[in-house]
Amino acid sequence: MAVAPRAPLNVARRPDPVTERPLVRWLLTGIALLFLSLFLVVPLVAVFYQALNKGLAFYFEALADPDALAAIKLTVITAAIAVPLNLVFGLVASWCIAKFEFRGKALLTTLIDLPFSVSPVISGLIYVLMFGAQGWFGPWLQAHDVQIIFAVPGIVMATIFVTFPFVARELIPLMQAQGNDEEEAAHVLGASGWQIFRRVTLPNIKWGLLYGVILCNARAMGEFGAVSVVSGHIRGQTDTMPLHVEILYNEYNFSAAFAVASVLALLALVTLGLKLLAERHMSAELSAARDVPAYAGPPTQPVASASGSQAASRSFSQSVNATHASQQHPLKQGEL
Repeated sequence: MAVAPRAPLNVARRPDPVTERPLVRWLLTGIALLFLSLFLVVPLVAVFYQALNKGLAFYFEALADPDALAAIKLTVITAAIAVPLNLVFGLVASWCIAKFEFRGKALLTTLIDLPFSVSPVISGLIYVLMFGAQGWFGPWLQAHDVQIIFAVPGIVMATIFVTFPFVARELIPLMQAQGNDEEEAAHVLGASGWQIFRRVTLPNIKWGLLYGVILCNARAMGEFGAVSVVSGHIRGQTDTMPLHVEILYNEYNFSAAFAVASVLALLALVTLGLKLLAERHMSAELSAARDVPAYAGPPTQPVASASGSQAASRSFSQSVNATHASQQHPLKQGEL
């Protein structure tokens, strides 16, 4: 007996829980754009306007000043030393935290976040108390004619302290999301620890590593608080670009101050572009790491009758063996 289909129920359409009404979306977008315009775009435009207020000739003259060139050179030297050291530390720390279990792991993670909770001025003062003339190692340093505070070594050490979390904090969640499956497979196939790191781990984290290096470099070149404490403000010797901008501004040389500040602003814009590029690739790698489907085994084929089950099974095994023999496994033993 055929049953007549029921008429569809008139169910009220529910609103999408992840989509707001057009009025709410436009209102939130307008507030965000207004906030960015007032606190980001307008100050950035003002920096370039003040820098070029007296013409291009004065702009390049201010950048060609010997003190300005010395500040730019010292900033580049500081970043060139601090960023590679933080790169090595970030790689080692993130690899240990994400790939291994050991005693003190939580303590190491907390210490990595320490510069985020300590004022840069306080961190610079710590170095003064340790390596200054009246510090713990001050008499020994004076006896051996070694100067750290009010010299380049102190500036580099203070910069390293305030920037070393950036690389590690970008790599740790990326490595944890990727897991250890590929490293374990490479180890089973006979790869050494260095080969696993160079051929498996490093290619998977290259964009996250670039992202952390970009942030670290930007912070190193723009650091003010910690460097201001340990530099001594010796003009032409221990002044970085942010400190040189402060000196020019205090001397009411506003156009020259904004000219040097525009170099830092250009660096920030380049950093933002590289950051967006690295962030896009890193998000794609994270999505790929989360969406890898699990291996469900070989496909099964229905058997028409019990009498042909053995023949079907035998033919299927032969086809699987032939397929495996023709494929090249990406992690064959000896290839690493």
